[in-house]
Amino acid sequence: MSSLPRQLVLIVLMLAGSRAAHALDLQIQGLFRDRVILEVEGTQYTLRPGEATPQGIKLIRADSDKAVLEIDGRRETYELGNQISTDYSRPEMAEAVIYRQRGMYLGSGSINGYSIRFIADTGASAISMNEAQARRLGIDFRVVGDPTRVSTANGLARAYKVKLDRVKVGNIQLHNVTGLVHEGNSPRIILLGMSFLGQLEMQRDGERLVLKKKW
Repeated sequence: MSSLPRQLVLIVLMLAGSRAAHALDLQIQGLFRDRVILEVEGTQYTLRPGEATPQGIKLIRADSDKAVLEIDGRRETYELGNQISTDYSRPEMAEAVIYRQRGMYLGSGSINGYSIRFIADTGASAISMNEAQARRLGIDFRVVGDPTRVSTANGLARAYKVKLDRVKVGNIQLHNVTGLVHEGNSPRIILLGMSFLGQLEMQRDGERLVLKKKW
């Protein structure tokens, strides 16, 4: 493998909105076939096609000369040695509202692009689903998951820890979220647990649970 290229691409993403403009520094530190090394806000990430940083910067494809990144829904090609200034807009505060129904906060969203119904459950450590739900979402949990044991109302149960590429509720979308696939048919409804909720601000307002994304 060739050594890390010394040339850097500096991409200044100007975050526009009702708040003061904010510059997000992104540097391409290395380009390889089907792999890119990025530094975002001082943190280094290695991405393969289809993977994204926590900020939502997604690699579409890469080779030793260039990388195609998806930023704020737009795809651009970047080469080593370029200096680029790109407008990058986002809402002042991404949020979602979940309403209480029958004593539970029931809502809808999507996992990996597939629509789901869920219960927001702060008592669940991760997004939890049964094996049939996982198959419907295209998750081959026995191949990509790590076997584990979880505590349930009926004692210990076998489950598989997986990574969910993207989870969306309202206009909040998070990437690489931990999920648990339980063997059998429990839980009946997907539980939106703390692997998702823990990354958000939560406010209870009467019959509403308001989720806000932390920037």
